[in-house]
Amino acid sequence: MNLRIDHAGKRYRSDFWGLREFSLELKPGVWGLLGPNGAGKSTLMRILATITPPTEGTITWNGVDIRRKPDVIREVLGYLPQDFGVYPNLNVVEFLEYMAAIKGLDARSARRRIDELLQMTNLTSAGKRPLGGYSGGMRQRVGIAQALLNDPRLLIVDEPTVGLDPEERVRFRNLLMDLSGERIVLLSTHIVSDVEATAGQIALINGGRLVCTASPDDLLAQMTGKVWEWLVPAENLPTIKTQFLTSSVLRRNGRIQVRVVDAKPPSADAEPALPNLEDAYLFHIHQPGGVAA
Repeated sequence: MNLRIDHAGKRYRSDFWGLREFSLELKPGVWGLLGPNGAGKSTLMRILATITPPTEGTITWNGVDIRRKPDVIREVLGYLPQDFGVYPNLNVVEFLEYMAAIKGLDARSARRRIDELLQMTNLTSAGKRPLGGYSGGMRQRVGIAQALLNDPRLLIVDEPTVGLDPEERVRFRNLLMDLSGERIVLLSTHIVSDVEATAGQIALINGGRLVCTASPDDLLAQMTGKVWEWLVPAENLPTIKTQFLTSSVLRRNGRIQVRVVDAKPPSADAEPALPNLEDAYLFHIHQPGGVAA
């Protein structure tokens, strides 16, 4: 099972590329596509889902060009877009039956699969309630259920936890982990903690280009000696923020503890700190050439 993206690009206007020279090879497991808003994540998701054709480059599924033969990936694809809509007057069973018919599942197989998915997404007790009364988290669970109807080998979820409360976010992360197995799961997000909790491999994207690809452990190892904590007077903070890449600010006993990401200490009294994934994300996104156009 292999999804290969080779120098893919998408031009929206003569002077604007939403994606450019993007190359990545994905194999089974959870992959995190991490980048700021506007980085090109949704553009890539739509290209992989064969909704939007690339302007340049190729995407192959097990060696087959999906632009020439889109059905090879559509048959194995589950997709939860960022703007997932439902029919508010249908209940979840009716909605999933409708989606199963669109995907070509026969009625008996669909009914069995829907029962399995309602249990998997903890929606069995709400199966007869109209979708218009569902919370944001419950709608996201309906979204992942419809994406899983055909037991996809490739599952793409685009910003799935935006707007969810902390409990729903944790539940959704756990569900993605349970779903990985022998399939490729591509999680697109700008929320670092979502990727940290689920992904075995992370691809950082900014300005429509791939910044780097690494495991969470490798990203953290690269940050050794590049993260510092520094107690400063509150009045110095605005100047420090203009001079250094600041990942967090905490108030401590009338002073400010600043967390700075830099290859060298920002001051003689700054202390080295253990890096986290957010430090690594900020460091790579703000490298020269990594800033969005």
